[in-house]
Amino acid sequence: MLGTPGQLGGDLLDEGMRQGLEMVGRTQWECDITDGAAVERAIAEVRPHAVINGAAWTQVDAAEEHEADAEAVNATGAGLVAAACASAGIRCCHVSTDYVFDGTATAPILEDAAASPRSAYGRTKWHGEVAVRERCPDHLIVRTSWLYGRQGPNFVLTMLRLAAERPEIQVVADQHGAPTWTGHLAPALLRLLEVGPPGTYHLTNSGVTTWYDFAVAIISARGLPAEVVPITTAEYPLPAARPAYSVLDNRAWRELGELPLPEWQEGLRSYLASLEAAGPI
Repeated sequence: MLGTPGQLGGDLLDEGMRQGLEMVGRTQWECDITDGAAVERAIAEVRPHAVINGAAWTQVDAAEEHEADAEAVNATGAGLVAAACASAGIRCCHVSTDYVFDGTATAPILEDAAASPRSAYGRTKWHGEVAVRERCPDHLIVRTSWLYGRQGPNFVLTMLRLAAERPEIQVVADQHGAPTWTGHLAPALLRLLEVGPPGTYHLTNSGVTTWYDFAVAIISARGLPAEVVPITTAEYPLPAARPAYSVLDNRAWRELGELPLPEWQEGLRSYLASLEAAGPI
């Protein structure tokens, strides 16, 4: 697993160990994916059956001014990982994002829908997908959305922090997506590695919501007094364009005979319960 410790990477390692798998994680300092020789050495040392690449430039707004840096990791690095996997004759699983789409859809987006990213982050992630497809025949590209888990940083923890600091929180109400808990994504991704033929897959929690309704659910679940006020995207401008609608249809996953991932509300409940079990935030 490349890209540990991260929200998804940490849960993947834990879930793999729970399943009795031998999991090995590499941080960006232990394996810089922009260094092809370093990637090849890591694969030669571990001799894995597959590599999951979760390493990425994920600072969406910063990518607008540092697109070359984001491209180096999200595209060039992804291609180097894929090439190293192909050379070693192993499967490459690459984690991607809903940001490869432009957000103009009005129904859940299928895996073969045309990509049309509107941000630097989205462009670099799309270039990474292209590189993986070109350089490793045995690839799995897994797009997910609105990811949160473990100790963050993520939207859930941000809302809980703001609700403890402020009587009122303004949250965008005109962007639609599917919040996805890493605790549900991790086992599904490991299952996909086992049963999925090469190709592109969408893996998200089921259902659809807005950032505003997600925030209301988070704060209500904790019984916090802060009021959540809906605003528009135009009222909260950011450097990078956000998709207005990025609900991903998990059709390819279902066609494998697998059950849909749980509803996003169940993901939130489970995540909050895991935080409670771990102690005060």
